[in-house]
Amino acid sequence: MLKKIFAFVLFGLFAQSLAAKDLPDFTTLVEKQGAAVVNVSTTQMVQGVQGVPPIPGLPEGDPLAELFRRFGSPMPREQETHSLGSGFIISADGYILTNAHVVDAADKITVRLTDQREFKARVIGADRRTDVALLKIEATGLPKVTQGDPAILRVGEWVLAIGSPFGFDSSVTAGIVSGKGRSLQQENFVPFIQTDVAINPGNSGGPLFNMKGEVVGINSQIYSRSGGYMGLSFAIPIDVAMEVANQLRASGKVTRGRIGVVIQEVTQELAESFGLHKISGALISAVEKGGPADKAGIQASDVILKFDGKVVDVSRDLPRMVAGTQPGSKVAVQLWRKGATKEVNLTVAEMPGDGRTVRAAKVDSSGEQVARLGIAVVELTEEQTKQLEIEGGLLIEEVRGGNVRGELQRGDIILDLNNTPIVSVEQLNSVLKAIPKARNVALRVRRGEAISYIAIKLDEK
Repeated sequence: MLKKIFAFVLFGLFAQSLAAKDLPDFTTLVEKQGAAVVNVSTTQMVQGVQGVPPIPGLPEGDPLAELFRRFGSPMPREQETHSLGSGFIISADGYILTNAHVVDAADKITVRLTDQREFKARVIGADRRTDVALLKIEATGLPKVTQGDPAILRVGEWVLAIGSPFGFDSSVTAGIVSGKGRSLQQENFVPFIQTDVAINPGNSGGPLFNMKGEVVGINSQIYSRSGGYMGLSFAIPIDVAMEVANQLRASGKVTRGRIGVVIQEVTQELAESFGLHKISGALISAVEKGGPADKAGIQASDVILKFDGKVVDVSRDLPRMVAGTQPGSKVAVQLWRKGATKEVNLTVAEMPGDGRTVRAAKVDSSGEQVARLGIAVVELTEEQTKQLEIEGGLLIEEVRGGNVRGELQRGDIILDLNNTPIVSVEQLNSVLKAIPKARNVALRVRRGEAISYIAIKLDEK
């Protein structure tokens, strides 16, 4: 009996040893690469409200003091807000990559290294279309990461994240690559890496490592119904991020190409109706008059099969191909039109700068009427309106009210309210003032390149 128990114990230990041998060991990776990961904290001054201060000399519990506390008119004041994120050093002289949303509209940015040294950081540039920002601190001899190749990542491969979730510095989480080339809503320029690595608030901007200790992505977003991690995390491929960073470092902005078309997915039914042999390409649903595609003779109902020699497998491939093409370049485009292929040549134009990436001057938007919309807004600069080719508008800096959450987003531009063009905060307040309580208002909103109407119920609290 004792021999059987002894044999059973030995077998269990042997099985544990084999299982442990098959599991990855992240310790060496973390020890070598952890020092290049930083904590990014930001401070921002926002407009809030406070009650009218009580009359001096009134004793505690005086009815008049209580009256002022309850019904006194609110007064604007500035409030300091803080947020946390992560980043990583890409050069020994202090260049750091993080997410654009981590540092967006920050008045002060502090970078803390793993040795607890703190540095004031400045933003070299930020690009909201890819959610990439490049920071600089004044330091030398810093540890830096090694760049990997996301193209050779395999689904099922182990990956590791280091960051500061909820402010817990240098936290390490691991998982596998769940998918590649993922497209997310309103994110047309990034083929995201999907993982099941635990990512939470504060991880944003931190690195995603492969098992060689190379950075393959920037942890950027999660898919969640609760606000916390639910097993779906998305990282920006490092090659996409570095291309953006190099442009930001060189000129402070990102230049992209455009051809002036609206596209949609080719479904099986559409492929059959157009006589396509397989479900692929990008279907043109509209062509901008006078744009590059229009000048080249491209028409609605054409299907783009190849762009500059590259095959367009699915419609979401095309925006990335076009955006990555240098404006002014002449490219060949292969089309499917009326049952046959056709090739045309066009000259790629420059995509207007995203006005949302430029930090606008702050405007006091805490007035009673703007508060009814549940948002904080700033006026666009002359340069922004010119880049966006619009007459005016207000940039949404913050979404505060419950009525607009899920409808409006930070970075949207309000063009009209109830068919009245909006060009200033003062005008918006004036228009809202004339609208009765508990009414819905129609906002014409620009989000990226799309413009649509959104109905919002005014907040009367």
